[in-house]
Formats: sequence, C-alpha cells, structure tokens
Amino acid sequence: MTDASDFDDRPPEAVAAAAPEQSADGPLYAVGIGPGNLEYLTPRGERTVREADAVVGFETVVDYVAERVDGETFACGYDDERETLRAFADRVADGAAGTAVLMGDPNFSGYQFLGRVERAVDRPVRVIPGISSLQIAASRARTPMEDSTFVTLHKRGDLAADRERLRADAGERHLLVLPRPYDVMPGDVAADLLDAGASDSLTALVYERLTHDDEAVTRTSLGELATHAGGSGPDETPFSDLSVLVVRAETADSGGGGSGGADSRGEGS
Repeated sequence: MTDASDFDDRPPEAVAAAAPEQSADGPLYAVGIGPGNLEYLTPRGERTVREADAVVGFETVVDYVAERVDGETFACGYDDERETLRAFADRVADGAAGTAVLMGDPNFSGYQFLGRVERAVDRPVRVIPGISSLQIAASRARTPMEDSTFVTLHKRGDLAADRERLRADAGERHLLVLPRPYDVMPGDVAADLLDAGASDSLTALVYERLTHDDEAVTRTSLGELATHAGGSGPDETPFSDLSVLVVRAETADSGGGGSGGADSRGEGS
C-alpha cells in the first residue's frame, strides 16, 4: 500500500484537523482509552476495540487494553512507528476492521498520532472520544474548563507558540498542562512562567498517574516547583511521565500558595 506520508509534507496534526469528519461505510476508528484505568474506558470504546480485526497504537497504550482485544495487535514505539502503521494499513487494505488506540481522549493530545494513522490508511477515521487525565485533573483541582487555558506540550516539534499561550495567561486563567517527558516537565514549565513575570506564589498542583492505585498529587507554589527545572531524564525529575500540571489562577484561589510535598492517595479517595 502507498504510504501517503511520502507525498504529504503537512504536519500530522494538520492532517488530522484539516476538515470535519466524513461519513463513510466501514470507517476506521480512533479510540481514546482513558487515563489507563479501564474503569474509565467507555462502553462504546471498549466495544470498538473488541470488535476490531486489527488494533494499532503505541506499546504502552496497547498494553492497557490488551485483555479487551480479540484481533491482531500492531504495537509500536517512536522508532518503528512508520513501519508498524504500514503493516496495519496493509491489513486494513485487505479488508480488516481497524482501530487505533490512544491514551485519554485523542482531542486533547493525540492529533499527531491520529494524523499519522490517517495518512497511512488513506481513508476516513472516526474518533471515539475518551476521558482524558486532563479532565480528571480539572475535576481534582476544581478548575472549570471554561475558565482555563489548556496546552499540551506532550508532542514532537517546536513548543514556542504553546509556551507563549501559557505565559500570556498565567495568573489570569487556570493553566492545565500536559508536560513532555523528560525535557519539559512541570518544573521547567514553572521556571518558564516565572521568567515571563508570573507570581511565584501561584498555587501549582502536579497530578501523577491519575485514576491508578498509586495516584499522587504534589501541592506546592509556582516558585517552589521551579526548583525542579533543568532535567532531561527520569532520574532528574521527581515527577512521573504520566503527569498533569495545574496552575490555578491568582484571583480564583482561596487557599493561597500551597506548601511543598506530595500527598499520595488512591483513585477512590
């Protein structure tokens, strides 16, 4: 099968967002599986994964839903992503019902992979939204989405425009941020906001492994969080690669700047 990415030089997220979804017979699906705890996998998403002949996704994502997959799995990492998508596309071209799986909700941080899937299969893909860790974090932090600025840094490529949005809104709106492991972690975001003039007393919360048994939250201030800036690997940050950063707006925080330290709790609390 021809790989459409060989002649389409648009960024994959631009491919995914180029036009509204189209109606089609037998479309492929892109399913948001939730934050990893299968209690947050929607019934519609679970049925789509189970009924697929071929399921493609990053290894960690496929692993989460492996027990719900009856068909063939195509699990990839960054190094073999293109080859894996080609193999998946060949199965779809042979008539297999295909489904791509993505963490959380594809609309929050999945358009790069979604675009790569669409280019590989060269046919309509229908998104089945899931529940994102971002939504869970917003609930935990009591930050209404309509009063918040959301930015995902968890993607390849230049982040300058995304970081500028955070700088512009710090203190005025709640900030909901998906960091990028491990070069743009919560401490790096905090340091960048301070450099742009944000108050060091803003309340910052780092939520890790949301909905899992070892879920944890660190309540601190922006200034204290910035002391963790500068790392580039898992041993140089206290935070997990499954983290969401929330910086509360200055005027909306009735609790003042938080004190440092982690408050670990299970999802059921």
